[in-house]
Amino acid sequence: MHNIWLIAKREYMERIRTKAFLIATILIPTLMGGGVFGIATLASRSKATSHVAVVASQPQPAEDLKKDLENGKDSKMTVDILPASTPRASLDRKIADKQLDGYLVITPAGVVGQRPSFDFTPRSSADITTSTAIKDALHTVLMREYLGDRGVSAAETAALMAPVTLNIIGKNGERGNSKSSFYVAYVLFFLMYMVVLLYGMNVARSIIEEKTSRVFEVLLATITPDELLAGKILGVGAVGLTQVGIWMIAAGLLAARAGAMSGISLSVAQVVFFIVYFALGYALYSSVAAALGAMTNSEQELQQLNMFMMMPLFLCMGMLVPIVTNPNSMLSRIVSEIPFCAPLLMELRISISMPQPWEIALSIGLILVTIYAVLWISSRIYRVGILMYGKKPNLPEILRWLKYS
Repeated sequence: MHNIWLIAKREYMERIRTKAFLIATILIPTLMGGGVFGIATLASRSKATSHVAVVASQPQPAEDLKKDLENGKDSKMTVDILPASTPRASLDRKIADKQLDGYLVITPAGVVGQRPSFDFTPRSSADITTSTAIKDALHTVLMREYLGDRGVSAAETAALMAPVTLNIIGKNGERGNSKSSFYVAYVLFFLMYMVVLLYGMNVARSIIEEKTSRVFEVLLATITPDELLAGKILGVGAVGLTQVGIWMIAAGLLAARAGAMSGISLSVAQVVFFIVYFALGYALYSSVAAALGAMTNSEQELQQLNMFMMMPLFLCMGMLVPIVTNPNSMLSRIVSEIPFCAPLLMELRISISMPQPWEIALSIGLILVTIYAVLWISSRIYRVGILMYGKKPNLPEILRWLKYS
């Protein structure tokens, strides 16, 4: 334990005194939180501002559509109303000259009672903001006309079509904010993704650096490979825990001060389980990274083997939307119990909707068993691999390493 402590202390002090630690401690949560909340804020405030033309034979529907597009909730567009005789060639020239962002042609229905047809020609086929705004405005105009034709007054129509306020009530009866809970869960998920991957790869890079400098040959004269591996994992992990602890304290203070005004809340359970699953996820992925670092001789070779660490994380990214939309489905429960996915996905489920205690206990138990198995394999690869230079090992050779050790 004394040797492990010395190695862990060296790894910890070597990293925590660097400027990179201070910069990462400040920048990572700032960029992650600012990116998520900034994109969400811009998306909620962004409006369609295109300049379009409406070609219609009936002026009233066109005027109603113009009013909705120019003064709508999600649009602040400029709309020109043109007669049905306007040739499309002239409109196409205006689009080519960038005088218009698109034009809508409304063709009356041939049969009474049917809807007219709507043909929209945009300047850019990828401009979904403008096409969505026009589609929503058309739906509103048609609904208003339908109610008016059946004798519903304008005031009653406005009341019927007014937005509905949905109050979010939590399990304990308190009012909640679904958007804030959604953003907090996303920030915690991506933060976990970044730190587990970052500190896991730091272990592999540290091993490669020491292999390159031949420091191992000196260290192994006084300590065993297992002690060296344990010290590295504990030392780098302690750096990660220090950083995560600073983030959680800062997040708690921020939530306590600004939570009442912004609706952002960070519970004690979210903080505790984030730290627990970070420690477990780091131990699991760093064990894999240590084996990869021992098998390779350079950063380039390590990049080629990164897929073994990235594939489970890609699966977690793919399951993000299904779990957010239905955290208690059978698929969500099964995937969140997979040891390589549980640190991210179970923590995500806890942030959104607290699972049953037995599910959390089962995921932690499976991760611990997997960590023991991965460490057993990694330590044996590590014992031989750290002294292997200039040769890329293949699978039969790795199996021989397991036998030798």
